Order: sequence, then C-alpha cells, then structure tokens
Amino acid sequence: MECREGPGELSADCVEKGPKAEQPGEALPRAERAARGRPEPGDRVLRSPPAEKEKGWSAEQPGEWAERGPPWPAGDSDPILPPEDFLPPPECPVFEPSWAEFSDPLGYIAKIRPIAEKSGICKIRPPADWQPPFAVEVDNFRFTPRIQRLNELEAQTRVKLNYLDQIAKFWEIQGSALKIPNVERRILDLYSLSRIVMEEGGYEAICKDRRWARVAQRLSYPSGKNIGSLLRSHYERIIYPYEMYQSGANLVCNTHPFDNEEKDKEYKPHSIPLRQSVQPSKFNTYGRRAKRLQQEPEPTEEDIEKNPELKKLQIYGAGPKMLGLGLVAKDKNMRKKDKEMPECPPTVIVKEETPVPETKLEPTSPRGYANVKEELRHSPEPCTKMTMRLRRNHNTQFIESYVCRICARGDEDDKLLLCDGCDDNYHIFCLLPPLPEIPKGVWRCPKCVMAECKRPPEAFGFEQATREYTLQSFGEMADSFKADYFNMPVHMVPTELVEKEFWRLVNSIEEDVTVEYGADIHSKEFGSGFPINDGKRQLSPEEEEYAASGWNLNVMPVLKQSVLCHINADISGMKVPWLYVGMVFSAFCWHIEDHWSYSINYLHWGEPKTWYGVPSFAAEHLEDVMKKLTPELFESQPDLLHQLVTLMNPNTLMAHGVPVVRTNQCAGEFVITFPRAYHSGFNQGYNFAEAVNFCTADWLPAGRQCIEHYRRLRRYCVFSHEELICKMAACPERLDLNLAAAVHKEMFILVQEERKLRKALLDKGITEAEREAFELLPDDERQCDKCKTTCFLSALACYDCPDCLVCLYHINDLCKCPSSRQYLRYRYTLDELPAMLHKLKVRAECFDTWANKVRIALEVEDGRKRTLEELRALESEARERKFPENELLHRLKSCLSEAEKCVSEALGLISSQETGEPSVHMTVEELRAFLEQMNNLPCVMHQIKDVQNVLEKVETFQAEVQEALQGLPGNSPELHKLLAQGTQLGVEVPEMERLEKQVQQAVWLEEVKQTLRSPQDKVTLSVMRALITSGRGVAPSPAVEKAMAELQELLTIAQRWEEKAQMCLEARQKHPPATLEAIIKEAENIPVHLPNILSLKEALSKAQAWIADVEEIQNGDHYPCLDDLEGLVAVGRDLPVHLEELRYLELQVTTAHSWREKASKTFLKKNSCYTLLEVLCPCADADSDSVKRMKWQKEKEPSLYKSDTESLGLSAQDLRDPGSVILAFKEGEQKEKAGMLRLRQSNAQKPVPSAHSSPGGQYCVCSQPPSPAMLQCELCQDWFHPACVAWPHLGSPRPAPAWWEWDAKFLCPLCQRSRRPRLETILALLVALQKLPVRLPEGEALQCLTERAITWQDRARQLLASSDVVTALERLAELRQRLVGDSAKEGSALKESSCNEQTKVSVENGDSTAPEKNSSPPSDLEVLGSYLPQLQGPVLELPNTIRLPLEELLMEGDLLEVTLDESQSIWRLLQAAYAPQVEKFHQLLDLEQAERRVTRGRGRDSERRRKRKTERGDCPPVPKEELEPKKIRGAEQGLPQGCAPPEAGTDCSHNGVGL
Repeated sequence: MECREGPGELSADCVEKGPKAEQPGEALPRAERAARGRPEPGDRVLRSPPAEKEKGWSAEQPGEWAERGPPWPAGDSDPILPPEDFLPPPECPVFEPSWAEFSDPLGYIAKIRPIAEKSGICKIRPPADWQPPFAVEVDNFRFTPRIQRLNELEAQTRVKLNYLDQIAKFWEIQGSALKIPNVERRILDLYSLSRIVMEEGGYEAICKDRRWARVAQRLSYPSGKNIGSLLRSHYERIIYPYEMYQSGANLVCNTHPFDNEEKDKEYKPHSIPLRQSVQPSKFNTYGRRAKRLQQEPEPTEEDIEKNPELKKLQIYGAGPKMLGLGLVAKDKNMRKKDKEMPECPPTVIVKEETPVPETKLEPTSPRGYANVKEELRHSPEPCTKMTMRLRRNHNTQFIESYVCRICARGDEDDKLLLCDGCDDNYHIFCLLPPLPEIPKGVWRCPKCVMAECKRPPEAFGFEQATREYTLQSFGEMADSFKADYFNMPVHMVPTELVEKEFWRLVNSIEEDVTVEYGADIHSKEFGSGFPINDGKRQLSPEEEEYAASGWNLNVMPVLKQSVLCHINADISGMKVPWLYVGMVFSAFCWHIEDHWSYSINYLHWGEPKTWYGVPSFAAEHLEDVMKKLTPELFESQPDLLHQLVTLMNPNTLMAHGVPVVRTNQCAGEFVITFPRAYHSGFNQGYNFAEAVNFCTADWLPAGRQCIEHYRRLRRYCVFSHEELICKMAACPERLDLNLAAAVHKEMFILVQEERKLRKALLDKGITEAEREAFELLPDDERQCDKCKTTCFLSALACYDCPDCLVCLYHINDLCKCPSSRQYLRYRYTLDELPAMLHKLKVRAECFDTWANKVRIALEVEDGRKRTLEELRALESEARERKFPENELLHRLKSCLSEAEKCVSEALGLISSQETGEPSVHMTVEELRAFLEQMNNLPCVMHQIKDVQNVLEKVETFQAEVQEALQGLPGNSPELHKLLAQGTQLGVEVPEMERLEKQVQQAVWLEEVKQTLRSPQDKVTLSVMRALITSGRGVAPSPAVEKAMAELQELLTIAQRWEEKAQMCLEARQKHPPATLEAIIKEAENIPVHLPNILSLKEALSKAQAWIADVEEIQNGDHYPCLDDLEGLVAVGRDLPVHLEELRYLELQVTTAHSWREKASKTFLKKNSCYTLLEVLCPCADADSDSVKRMKWQKEKEPSLYKSDTESLGLSAQDLRDPGSVILAFKEGEQKEKAGMLRLRQSNAQKPVPSAHSSPGGQYCVCSQPPSPAMLQCELCQDWFHPACVAWPHLGSPRPAPAWWEWDAKFLCPLCQRSRRPRLETILALLVALQKLPVRLPEGEALQCLTERAITWQDRARQLLASSDVVTALERLAELRQRLVGDSAKEGSALKESSCNEQTKVSVENGDSTAPEKNSSPPSDLEVLGSYLPQLQGPVLELPNTIRLPLEELLMEGDLLEVTLDESQSIWRLLQAAYAPQVEKFHQLLDLEQAERRVTRGRGRDSERRRKRKTERGDCPPVPKEELEPKKIRGAEQGLPQGCAPPEAGTDCSHNGVGL
C-alpha cells in the first residue's frame, strides 16, 4: 500500500530534519541556488563547474532536459542497466468486476487472490458508473510536503554519494577540497574505481601484475589510449591515501594533492546523513545545512498538538508503527529546568589514550568537522592551540600534562601541536610526514582522521518542507515544474517518457532533481476524499450511497469480514486512511505493509501513479539482492527496508532473478497489494490518492509469521497479534464462518505455543504469577525489552526491577535477579484458553451438522421428503449463523427457489382454469415436463394432483379440435367456440394454431368484402393499407391471395392519382383551370377517398370564384380601389392555378404604389410622423394642440397614428365613393379653419416667455417649460425652443436693405406638416394620377387640395389687384429702390476707407501687395448686423379694410400644404405695415452666427486630421473644395442660453416659404 510512501516508519529522523529547503517560486535564480548548495524542488544541480564544459565534459545545465545515460558506464560486475535502456517490467493483472461482483469488496478480492497474489499487486477498475464525489474541503486543505532528492533515493547511487562524501571529508580534514578529475570527457567514478581495484586484488597486486588496463576496461574506457596509467595516477593521488587511512596505516601522503589540478571538478559533498538528522532552523532558512550542535528542545504535548507534522509521528492505537518511533512529549517543567542549567560550550577535554580516540563532539557527517569548526569560532571559549598556550602561561601543573603522544616528551612546546578532536599533543617534526610549521585553522591528528572516516553513517530520512500548501498552490507548482521540465503541456508528456527519465535521474550522481511529496497526510485530521457519515454535514443521497460503500476506504477496514474491525483503536494508516498529494517524480520506496497486511490505494484524480510490485514469495530474495548490492547501507541500518527511504532499479532486481511487475494507476482506479508484497513507485504528475490497510481471514497466518519476523528484527508492532486473536476468540458468534475457522487454527497454535512457553517457565523455577489486563496498559508499558514485541497473553516481570518486562521467548534476558523474585504476568489461565478454543470449534463445526441435515434432505436418503417449511428453516439457520457461501447452501437455495417457482406456476395454472383468465402460458410438452419436475423435487408438493387434472383436460380439448377441423367450415360458430375455450386453458395446444389460422382467414376475407362493397362511403387509403397489412399476417390461401391482389391494385391506382394531384398542388408551374378540371373528372371514377384530389377540387372552385370577382370589379362604374386590387392579388398568388388576369392586376397595383411613393417623396419630410393622406387632408383637430404634440413626440409608435380610413372620418366603403370624399374634404376645411382660430386665441393668452417668467404651462413640441429665447409661430401663435425646431435664416440668400423682405417668417412643425411643394409640381402629379386605372384615397385628396389651393389663389389675386393694394405695393417698390441705392453708396465708401487703411499699413510694413488682395468683403451676417440699428418702421400704412382681409387670407394660405407666390407677397405687405421686429432679427442672427462658428470649427478639425493623415501617408491629400464645411443645424455649441439641441430624428426642416 502506498500509505507508507514516505519515511512513515522513521523515528527521530522525521523530527530532526536538516535545514528547510527553499520552496518553488523563490526569488533567487536557480543558478544562484545551485551555487549556494540549496537545491529547491525542481532544481537540477550539477556538480561540475561551468569551466568543465569547455574541457569537453557534456553536462546539462539547470533547466535543460535531454535523455542520456549516466556520466560513466557500469563495470563488469555492475548489473545496473543504463537508464536509457530501462525496460519496463511486465504488467500486473488488471480486473474489471461486474456490478454484482463489485457489491462484495472483500469477497471479490478473495476471488481474484489466487491470480493476483502471484504478482504481489493488481489493479481493479470499478464499473464505469461508480464515481464517488471528491469530499475534501479544498479551501481548508493545507499540508506541508516532504522534500525528495531523487538521486539520494536509489540504493546504489546513495552508496556512491556516501563514498564520495567520505573521501571529501577525508581530504577536507587534511585541508584540501576534493576535485573529481575528468577522463575521456566524463568525470571519473571514484567509487567504481575503488571497488574494482579491491576486486582485482588491491593496489599493490594490480601494480605488480600491470593490470591497470584491465581496470580501465572494466570501467568501460576505450583501450589503446594509455588510460590505465591515468587511472593509476588518479587512484594514487585521491583514493589510495584514503584507503590507507581506512586500513589504519600511517601513510606519508601529500596533504595538498589538488593544488595543481585546476581542470578537476571540485566536489561538493551531499552530506546526506547530516541533512537528514538535523532539526530545521527556525530562524535561518537561507542555508541548506544547519549547525548540528544546536540542541533543540524536546516537544511538549502542546507543541505536538499545534504542529500537525509532529502530530503525525505520534502513536495512534495499539502501538508505534515503526522502529525507533519514540516521540514522547516532554513535561514543560523539565524544559524549564533544562533552560536553567548553564550552557556549556563544546570545549575539548583531554582523555586518556585509547586505541580509538573518542570525542565529546557529535559530528558524524562528512561536513561534521566543518560544523564543529563553526561552533568553535562562536563558542565563548574555543579550544584552539592559542587557548592551550594561554593555559600554559597561567597553570604550571596543567602544562605538564601536555606531552607529545609519539615521543612522550613535552619540550619544545612552541612546536607542540594540539589536536582539535581529541586534545592529544604532537610535535610537528614527529608527524609523518613532518610539518614545517604549525598549520592554521582546525587540525586533527591521524587517529581522529581515521576514526572520523570510519564512523558509520547515520540513518537516512526525508526532510520536511518549510512552506505550507493548499491543493491549488501545490497543483500550480507541480504543473509548472512538469511543463518547464519537459518543455510541453503536462497532459502531453507520455508516461513512458516520465518513467524513463525518473530512473535516469535516480541513478545520476552529478545531477540533482528535488521534488516535494505530500505523503502520509492523516485523513482523520484533514478529511477523507470519500464522503463520510460523521454528522459534520448533511450528505446528499448520492454521497450517502458512497459513504456506505464497501469500496470507501474508510469503510473497507471495518467490514465484518475484515480482521481490523475487531481492533477498537483508530490506527492511522491502517484503519484510518492516509492521503497523498503527488507531483511528477515524487516517489514511494520499496516497502511492505505493517504486519504484512493488505493495502488498497484509490487515485481520486490527477495524473497516473506508476507502481512496481514483487510477490510475497520473492520478498526475501529482494532483501537479499539489495543487501548484496549495497551492503554499506545495511551495515549502518539493518532495518533499512522498513524505513521506506530506498529505491532500487527494477531492472537491477530482475537481472538478479527477482520477479517484478508494474502498472499505471489512473484516476478512479484501485491498486491492491497483497501480504508481504514489496511495492514502490512514483507519480507521473499532480494527483491526489488515498490509501488504507485491511486484513482478511487468509491474512492471519501471514500476520503470525510477521510477528515472528519482527521479533527477530526487534521491531515494534503496531498492535498485538495475540490480543487480536484472543479478542475474536472471545466472541465467536460475531465472526464470519471462514474467519472463525481461520481464528480457530491460529488460536490452536497460540494455545500450544503458550503451553510450551509456560512449561519452560516452570522448569526455570518461576512459580509466582498474577493476572494482568494487558489490553488496558499502554503499549510502551507492555513491550518486551529484548525483542520489542507487544505482550498480551503473558510476560515475565521482576519485583525488584519494576521497569523490566520480557516476553516468554526471552525469559533469560529479563534481569540478573534470582528466579524467586521473578513472576509471571498473564491474561488468561491455561484452563481458560481451551474453553475459548472450544467455542471457536463449536462455531466452526456447527456448519458440519447443518451440512449433514441439508444433504439428507436434498438427497432424500431416509426416503422421506421434507416440507417447504423444513427447507426454509435450514436456510434460515445458515443465514443466522452466517455460514459462508458453499455448494450445499447454493443447492438448498436453488431447491427452495425451484419449489417456490413450481408452486407459483401451479397456482397460476389452477387459478386460470377457474377464472378463465390465463396467467401462465406453457405448451403441452412443458406441462408434462412441469408435472415431472414437481414429482422429482425433494420436497412435498400439494399441487401435483391439480396439475394432473389440467393435463387431462388439455388432452380432451385436443381431440375435440382435431375432429372439428376435419368436418366444419372456417366461419362456423363451433370453431369460434372452440377457439375461445382454448384461449382459456392457459396451455399452448398445437391444434390451436391451425384453428386460429382458419378462423383468422374467414374473419379477414369477410372484413375485405364488407369494406369494398360498402355503398355509403368510399374507402380511405389508410383503411386499405391496414387491410393489406393485416392480410400479410393471415395464413396464405387462394382466396386470401386473390383479395390481396385486388386490394394492392386498387391502392396503387389511388396512390398514382394522389401523387398527380399533389404535383399539381405543389408544382411551381401552375396549370390552367381546364387541365385541373380534366384531372378531377377522371379521378372521380375511382372508389377510394383521395384527399389531394379533394384539395385540388377546392382550389379550382376558389380560382373560378376569383375570376368572377375580377370581372365584376373591372366591369363596374368606377375604377377599382387599390385595396380591392391588392386583396385580389394576394388571393390569386396563393391559388395553385394559373390565372391570366393576375399579371394585369399586379401591374396595376405596382403602378399605383409607384405613384403613391412619388407623391410621398414630394410632400412628406424625412422621418415625418404623418402619413401622406393626413398631409393632403385638412387637419380636423387643428385646435387640439396636445394631440399634435403627442404625435410629434411619439412618432416611432404606430399605434398613435390614424389609419387612412379615419383621416376624413369616412369608412372604407365611403372612401370608394368620390362624392363622399369631396364632401368630407370640404367639411374638413371648415373644421381646420375654425380650429386654428380657436388655437390662435388660446395661444395668444399664454404669457410671453422671458427670463423672469414663471416655468408654467406647456410650450414647444417638447412640452417643456419656456426659456428666455423662444420663437413664435406665425400661424398658431405658440412659442418654441430654437433647439427643437428649424428657424429661418436671414443671411441666405444675401439680404437686401428692405427689411420687410427678409426671410423671418417662422412656421412651427405642427403647422407646416409637409414640404409644401409648388402648385406646378402638384399639377404634374395630378396628370400622372389621371393615367392610373386605379382609385387611391390619396389621389382624390390631392385633387381636393389642388382645387382648394387654386380657389385661394384666385381670391388672393383679386385682393392684390385692388387699387389700394396696388398703390401700397408701388410705394414699397420705390422705397426698396431708394434703400438699395443708399446701401450701395455707403458700401463703396466703407470699402474705400477700408482699402486706405490696408494700404497705409502695408506701406508702413514694407508690403508691396495690393490692398484689394488683402481685404475681404464683410459677410452677409455682418451686413445684416449693420442694418439693424438703422431699421425704421412701419414704412407703410394700411387701413383696416385692407389689412384685416389680408391677414385672414394669409392665415388660410398658411393652412394650405402648398407653396404659392401670392402668400409671400401678402406676408411682405403686412410686414411693412408693422414696426420691424428688431428683437427677433437679433435672435435669428445670433442663432445663425453660432451655427456658422460650429461649422467652421468642425471644418478646421477635419482639415487638421486630413493633414496629419497626409503627413503620415495614410491617405492622399484632399482637394480644397472638399474641405468646405457643411452647414449643421441645431448645434450644441454657440447656441443662446436655454436652448437645447434638437433630438435625433426630430423633423427640423426649414419653415420658410418655398423650402
């Protein structure tokens, strides 16, 4: 199980870790981190300096990736294959259970065990629909992962790294740094060189026999390049001095062998033991290696509770889960006492000479002395040579104790050298080789060097990271690392590539890759990935289902068939699942489960997890291979494989005969490991897994063997195996039968062994004993002091040594006290144990008694058949006693099921005979077989007699049917009676088929006859098809075949005519009515109901009616109306008949629409809210100002418009009468005139808007309050905002001095509803109207409008031709002539004066340009502005007899939607009769000036943009005439205060006459 994927079995190694490594994403660059010796997860640190690449050593740089082999090939004796040659082991078995098999987890595992345990591991794919929801609270899930350096995981690679660290330490003590040389463009494998030299007989033997070329060959170097001599040189220089020190020889060696080797690569020690054994610094996260001598306080209970990582190392349940796990909380008072103790510096203490000098210092790693050196520098009293000299000067007695260990003299103390390791003294000239002077810094004697190099390495473990992750942050880091490493998206990296690269990296010495792994996360603390019914939250029905599933890893360990359900404690990792959050390359090392139990791992989501497994029969073989290949590791850690920190390449194991399998576990899949099956693996990427242990009945022998194995290894147990067996034996009725049988066997062995052990105790003379409830004691109080086994049945203790306790296997190892002081502590007496064994036997053997009863009942051995009640009682007994599934039980259940089925069928058959409603259908043969089956059942069947009666009744019926079929016709009532009788039998009689066929033929032929001969209605196609379909099911006969042929022929003819009619109805090319009449006439002769023919007939009738309507309209007294023609065209287009008149009508309608569109363009303004008919007709609601405003404001809503039929107040029928239209138009004229007079009177009462007027009432088309500057309509006398309407422009064309001719007449858009075309344009429209053969309401309205305009024009001409009016007009003409002449004189004088000034200025400036070229004429607005102060009036006096008729006539002319010159003349005459409207002139000039300023500003902006584009080359230069700005009305800028711009879509056309 992967639940031990990390150092889950380490003790202090998990707490006392090395300095915390930096986390991914730190700001330091990767190269700088590598230089400082602090690789982070994802770093790829190389041991070669950059300069080595120039010398030909091709190494990857950090961040690069390539597939390549190790830096040197393996020797002849090295079985490891190169990583690029990694061959994946064969796949493990994969099982896909059905839903029925999946419902019993442990039963299915037991079913596949014979196959799967041969491989050690297997994979199970659940059914596709089994998809448990992920129940972890993602936002609250936080964890601290472990740090894994890949090349330190592999056993053989770690041995090489340890060897290099030892050599580096040796030369560091000598004062030199180790530099690894390059040979043939790759670094030299010093470990392999040393091992091969040793295997070849040693240095002297190789030199003597000149076999260095053989050494080079074994190291895979090419021959013929004198590499052997080069290897000998490197060996003598680097390895040989170290080997001599290791052997204890005092060698004369060069203490600085690397001074002249600049090209060699300086080696940086890994310091694996040091890093793993040092507690991370709480203050210094910068350095990778901490100071080992800093003592960290032991954790208290409070510290353990607060720190989840310390809490993980505590004991859950029955006892410690791994060797050496002794994390016990220390009392806070003890810690205070420790703090009160004076801190002693690590001073050097002089000791007596011993064979192997010992020190008080603790450095055991390759960097130990460097750390001691650091401590000595910072200690209050460092013990250096200078300190010794000072002591000599102050203490004569102390000086005498310092003598040379070689010459035993103390003279020449200035040349006496003090060892910083053991405090021994040496003369510098007594050393070999002698030293010329006292060396600087730390110095150690040869004995200390030898002792330090021979010190065994410490246990290896994993560091804990310093950063806490969430699932999201860890996933981002993991995906980012994998994507960067492989330089491709994470989902595109092949699993084979990741696997190959993983084993390449773990075998690499010079390349470090560091990853992080969130392993052994307690689900009890962080929450399981499966739903749990713990009451913390309400589960959905789907979650309830998965929470109760046996495949839920929280449920499987405590299933009834599981042994672990009898352990009360929650053993974390065994009964309570552990969680695993992995990233690419994060690995779990070779291990087997605690107590050799099963394990199951489920991958919730993420990328696959690659597994390797070894079956249980090869477990010892794997251990032997690893011990053989890496004996150095097992010498220092005999239980290395229990620490879960060591990998070995599967190819290496397979090469030594170890069977290995592999698999890729994908999301949603289970992996199961079997007892004592070694397994390991790694993660392909970011994923989330969960794992737990479970034990079944077949595990019990393996569990007992595991305890014996633990006893030999002196390894702690997780729980007491004896206690588990006895607890199950105490309650045998709760055990599954298989489990009871297995427990009985184990209990029997246990009792026999206990008898034997207690007898040995009596033989030793120990007779004292007392009962002890061991299950109530903590595990650490009942562990054997010798083998660490947890005692339960018995233990040996001593009255004088209360802290001592041993199991009965080690009674001689308790203490030295006499046997009389020793006593037995037991849980059960020897009499109680057989009683427990007997209960188990009864439970196990009760099955045999039951099986005997079942066998007798099923085989009827005593000649008596049992009743169903007796058989059910036997089945109930098996269920209550929880007997396992077996063949007898299956036979019993099958017999009961068969009997109950027979009873049910028999009762159904009998009831069908009584009620006449058959519920069971069987053939006569089946009935006979059923009767025989009932007779053969091993139980009493009371329904046999009734079934026999049914069989006799069926046989009698058969004889009657055979007789009737031979002598009666098909339609005989007797046959029908027999048929009804046979259907009630409930048994399928063979003669019934013949009877049914004959009756069926007669019925069908009669139905056909009645259908085709029916005189009332024609038969439909569906009825004919139904008859043909039912006829196919009738048994064939000549009569049936003849009827079928007639039906088919009639159906074919009918379908053909239906298709022809359908083509006529749907064809694009329509047919004339005559063709359709011929088709319909022929189809009426067919005696079948044809829907398409009827539809075609109906369409023809409609076409004939349409033609009649057209003829009626064309022959009428008047031209047809447009609406009538449009209706006829619409109807004619929909008919599937070719109509000659339709084209002529469509042409008339198109011409009418064209005329109406032309008239609309002539009269209607753009975006007008009026229809053409409304504009042409008089405004009947002229006095309703609010209605007109609403129509103006809501012009987008058609619902407010009047329909054309309502414009004159006429109905659609009245509009067809020309007389009614003319009469209604005349009435509308009178209403319009009267309404306008009322409106003028009403508006005249409104207050004149000013700056001081109150904001009351509705003004303008916007119905907003008034503003100071407003315009008054000449017709309706209402006031309007200049921004809401279009005002008259005084400056266009260029104004004359006669102010009464200025275009200052303003008509609001409510009064001037149209463009008001000239009368000549209207007459042209009337001429075109006369050519139309169609009547339009708009045409008649236009005729009425024209007559009204001509009538008004005649009246106006009569009035203007009167003598008084003619005189007034002549006077105005003279006055205008005089004003024009005066204006011309003033203009020339002004122009001359301006030219003189221009000339004067030009001469003064030296400008020779002509004055007229520099001057510009004043604008028309400036001219108008100059006229305003001189305006006088009125210039004409008109008597009321003339003025009033003119005003009335002008009002009537303004109501006309036609432009007439007489209206303009009357308006000018009346203007001259009044004083000039100077204020209005000023207002109009201001509005026009503001408009022109805006226009000029926009023109300049447009010109600047064009110039910029031209300079950039975006567009060609624009001609000057195109730069002229267009006039823009209603601009926002420059308008007088209080004026808002007109809204979009508002009708703002000019109101002046003739516009």
